[in-house]
Amino acid sequence: MAAAPILSWEGLGLTQGSGWLFQDLDIHIAPRDRLALIGRNGAGKSTLLKLIAGTVEGDRGKRSVQPGTRVVVLEQEPDVAAHPTLLDYCLSGKDAPPRHEVEAIASQLGIDLSRGSQGASGGERRRAAICRALASEPDLLLLDEPTNHLDLSAIDWLESWLMRYTGAFVVISHDRTFLTRLTRATLWLDRGSLRRREVGFGGYEAWEEEVYANESRAAEKLDAKLKIEEHWKERGVTARRKRNMGRLEKLYEMRAQRASMIGPQGIAKMALASDDSKTKSVIVAEHISKSYGDRPIIRDFSLRIQRRDRIGLVGGNGAGKTTLLKMLTGELAPDTGEVKLAQTLTSVIIDQQRSLLHPDKRVRDIVAEGGDWVDVRGERKHVHGYLKDFLFNPGLVDARVGTLSGGERSRLLLAREFARPSNLLVLDEPTNDLDLETLDLLQEVIADYDGTVLIVSHDRDFLDRTVTITLGLDGSGRVDVVAGGYADWQRQRQARATSNAPKPKPADKADAPAPVMPARKAKLSYKDQRDYDLLPARIEALDAEIAKLEEALHDADLYTKNPQRFAALTAALDKARADKDASEERWLELAEMVEG
Repeated sequence: MAAAPILSWEGLGLTQGSGWLFQDLDIHIAPRDRLALIGRNGAGKSTLLKLIAGTVEGDRGKRSVQPGTRVVVLEQEPDVAAHPTLLDYCLSGKDAPPRHEVEAIASQLGIDLSRGSQGASGGERRRAAICRALASEPDLLLLDEPTNHLDLSAIDWLESWLMRYTGAFVVISHDRTFLTRLTRATLWLDRGSLRRREVGFGGYEAWEEEVYANESRAAEKLDAKLKIEEHWKERGVTARRKRNMGRLEKLYEMRAQRASMIGPQGIAKMALASDDSKTKSVIVAEHISKSYGDRPIIRDFSLRIQRRDRIGLVGGNGAGKTTLLKMLTGELAPDTGEVKLAQTLTSVIIDQQRSLLHPDKRVRDIVAEGGDWVDVRGERKHVHGYLKDFLFNPGLVDARVGTLSGGERSRLLLAREFARPSNLLVLDEPTNDLDLETLDLLQEVIADYDGTVLIVSHDRDFLDRTVTITLGLDGSGRVDVVAGGYADWQRQRQARATSNAPKPKPADKADAPAPVMPARKAKLSYKDQRDYDLLPARIEALDAEIAKLEEALHDADLYTKNPQRFAALTAALDKARADKDASEERWLELAEMVEG
């Protein structure tokens, strides 16, 4: 029997301007739901999250919350300015969390909450907001872009916490890896309606294509084909996915070519290739190093970057990514060694500051210097058509920048910068504030770009889909050079950690330490003890089965080719998730008995 919902909205409607943003939405959230909230920028995802939280009132419908349910929101832009320190922010409000819980989470996230709020970076504000939200012991956690401004170690920690979390959560995120690992059902907000399916984000794209294919067939029967065709043409779901698959195949070929040119595993040096490749080199770093005081940031690093290389830089905050990027682009001189840049190099740098986007300027001022035409790397395009390429409604051409959403401003900056003539593109955290469709578009633009690309990003899926070489920094000064994306770097690190692990020596009986008595446990029945011992392996096996099923459902053509198999896989996935939930709950009960 399904658990009663802890929060519901029935018949929810909200007006925006002269019309409805959405209406007649029904939402039911169960105690252990893990929900991805998906939708394009402007669809109303953040607004819907606020309606679920109760911080915004609907114009229609009824909100019901089970008594005693604690609903906590992790906001996308936490307002810390009114508080002297980040700790004051964390402990503010009538339902402030316990200080010791806040400080315990802060120590694990590596943030100093005594820091003044005014000078805090985006990453520090986001960590403080996480401390406050998680320490509040929520029954329902609402997460709006939780990985923005976090480095990889913080994202890993948050993922681990949410995997252990026994409450429910709803998450909005552009981080595909984060969504795929954590979610088990999807809420899809699309054109004012809300759909739900008991499949995590790993199966979302197949579901999306199924819905649009059904709509297209229904439109033909209803003789309203033209309207749907315009919508289909705008989205281009199937065509875009097929293009992306072709680009991924090309990316894998480029990685294979580059792998043959990389020296022994773990050595941060790209082997010199033939004379022909030297003429293609755009950046050559030879034995460069950089230190700040006694701390080495980059040690004896060499790399030859060729035209059309896509280089990703990954590592924790403070590991040296920005320092290495500045040395590779000539902005910062190394302490030792040399960096040579091709004389023909013309770079475009897109950073996180968005400093060009003055709120009073119009969209056409940013893209076309106030005119109707824009020169896109030698090709003349009308500003309306060019804006459509970046998923804008051309009617926004005279809108003020200040009225745009964060995602729209990011797309506007991308549209401006990609139009400029260049052969080196530098992207510093380009995925912040972008929705999933814009990320797809950005991947296409990078794949088609004829020059060289340097990308600093914490978005693991984005790196896996775009870069040919990953430069991995661990903060010790070492830089790993890996042909491939983030996942390839992770595999190399794990393999090195395994090979370097000390091997146990045979124990000498004379030197053997006295045996340590195990901690006393609560007495369990035979069945309970058996479950307690076997359930962790069962949960791990179910995780593997779920991942395998989600991967199978990721096939965009599966529903069309074999709807029976699609239905069988979906049913199997639902059962595996239910089994995992039951196993986790059983193990937690037993663990409490053992510990208490």
